[in-house]
Amino acid sequence: MAPTEISHQESLLRDYAELAPRVQRFLRDLLGCAVTAADATQETFVRAFRKVDGLPPGTRLSPWVFGIARNVSLEIRKARGRQGRVLTPETPEHAERIADPAARSPETQLLDRESLEVIDRALDRLPEERRAALLLRLDHGLAYDEIAQTMGWTLAKAKVEIFRAREVLRATLAEYRGGAS
Repeated sequence: MAPTEISHQESLLRDYAELAPRVQRFLRDLLGCAVTAADATQETFVRAFRKVDGLPPGTRLSPWVFGIARNVSLEIRKARGRQGRVLTPETPEHAERIADPAARSPETQLLDRESLEVIDRALDRLPEERRAALLLRLDHGLAYDEIAQTMGWTLAKAKVEIFRAREVLRATLAEYRGGAS
């Protein structure tokens, strides 16, 4: 084995603890179910560890792993369609995003939940690929070139898709606020 191949595997092992929760959150946002996302995260890393030795030198692991996760989510969504099943999102699906709910007033907690529901509705309006690209940018902080690599797009297409996704979010939020900009 070449030293580069070993370094990719070592790098993936080293980064797993930081990367796995991000991948799981990404999959939860795409699939709408924490349990399914946990299974999909395991499948993502099984595939990643099987293929990491074949990566060319200089490949950035984070976008590569997110690309695998995206493919796993597409396979799961396709399987759901074949089986005719629809999983409904869990009720407090975003409860873990709020740092300390006890430190907020009931009104603030209600507004937080309502805001997350508005954002979820906006994300639901997006095609799956556009939603994935936006989540990779906003929630996971990937650069445009990393998103392009993950999605198999050109850099220009990644920028356009994220711009269009943001426009849908802006329109949904403006609608929520009663048309105020």
